Amino acid sequence: MIPHGRYIFIIGLLALSGYIARRVHLYYCNTTPPQILIIGFEDDKGYAGEVTGSLKGSSPYKISHISMWLNDKLIHKDFKINRRHIDHPISIPINTIPDGQHCIKFEIIDATKHQNKTELQRSFYTDNLDLQANLVPASNGYRVQQGRCLYLQLQTNKQIKSAQAKFLNNTYNFFPERKNSLIYEVMIPIECEQDADQYPLTVQVTDRLGNTLVLENKFEVLSFPFKRKILNVAGDKLRSELEFTQLQEADLETALEKLSAQSPQEKYWIGTFDVPLVMKGITTDFGVIRTSQDRGRRVHKALDLVADPKSVIWASANGVVVLKDRFTHSGNTVVIDHGCGVLSMYYHLHDFADIVVGQRVKKGAPLGRMGMTGYASGEHLHWEIRVKNIAVDPMQWTQRWA
Repeated sequence: MIPHGRYIFIIGLLALSGYIARRVHLYYCNTTPPQILIIGFEDDKGYAGEVTGSLKGSSPYKISHISMWLNDKLIHKDFKINRRHIDHPISIPINTIPDGQHCIKFEIIDATKHQNKTELQRSFYTDNLDLQANLVPASNGYRVQQGRCLYLQLQTNKQIKSAQAKFLNNTYNFFPERKNSLIYEVMIPIECEQDADQYPLTVQVTDRLGNTLVLENKFEVLSFPFKRKILNVAGDKLRSELEFTQLQEADLETALEKLSAQSPQEKYWIGTFDVPLVMKGITTDFGVIRTSQDRGRRVHKALDLVADPKSVIWASANGVVVLKDRFTHSGNTVVIDHGCGVLSMYYHLHDFADIVVGQRVKKGAPLGRMGMTGYASGEHLHWEIRVKNIAVDPMQWTQRWA
């Protein structure tokens, strides 16, 4: 019979041998990198003052050392750990580095023969300035006519997360005037039918830390004397279009509503829009109240432009072709998305240029030729611009503010 003390010794020796064997096996054979999490430091978030967090995790063998870089500059090299489990503190004095975007990177290496490595990084913003913002005084005194856009500019003291203008029950996003600009702009579309009156305007500005600033103002909608007109189109024009397409006006409106909602919050255009053809005249102004035998009384929320027969129609500004099809009332139709909810439409084309949906086009790129497909009494171009799916006077967009 083995004495009790010797029995305990043998058990302990076997356990120690097993532990040593396992550690030796891990040292030579383990290829699993350390499992590490960054705690208290979120990706793409803004910070001010000092940020504290930790590297937390473990390694099957043990973690040898940690290195850390800030914006590709080494700030901690081979900090010794020599433990299986870590909860290593991180402290970054945000107020000592410039405001803007930064990147912090960690390299964690274990103590095995293979020196298995884990790399982690986080992008973040520093923002140590108190938020300041003001509306730039408008030359028109915050007045806008029915059927046009109220153009607003916002001046901030730093890059912001978002700015929104609220008018009635709608919200409109400001966007940078140009890349990295501290001037933000928005075009608020006013319906032709909007009552002439004074309205409250609320602008909410949010910085990258989530701080908000609210600006209150007022603007005035001015009445515009829209004309009236009788439209005479051959009675069988709409019926004859059914030979070419089954897509109706309702189908186009459904598509435009969807395209407006999907428009990216990125400004594709630069400067003003161009009139999209060599214009010789305007047969129907924007906002004219027209009456026809087939369609009754309607407000014409576009411009009807005329030029030489089969004149080339081009893109009025940079954008993306998002629709190219034929509809019974608009005929051959092209729609371009200019970003930020701004769409331009070109109706009644005789034919299409060599363009496809999804194609990026620049101002002046051919879209097709002027024609009279669809519900049209003669060759012309129906040119329309919508902002957040509200039609506005296209000629305003050919002026300097756009």
